[in-house]
Amino acid sequence: GPSQIRDFRGAMVGRADKGLLITTGTFSKDAIKESTRDGAPAIDLVDGDQLVEKLKALSLGVQTKKIEVEQVSINRDWFYQL
Repeated sequence: GPSQIRDFRGAMVGRADKGLLITTGTFSKDAIKESTRDGAPAIDLVDGDQLVEKLKALSLGVQTKKIEVEQVSINRDWFYQL
């Protein structure tokens, strides 16, 4: 949440002008809002979906394989006529 963003920003004081926070999950709306608060050092956020896309794009630690999916639906009318 936003408190983690503030804690991270506090740890940056005197060490960095910009931060990067990565999670395998998602960020709350309040955390996103806090990360872009006016007058505070910028913190870029990367959530799990973005992380996976970046890893795939750079072929870092992941392999992708395309698979074909077959969808089967039941024709109930056909069975009722038996």
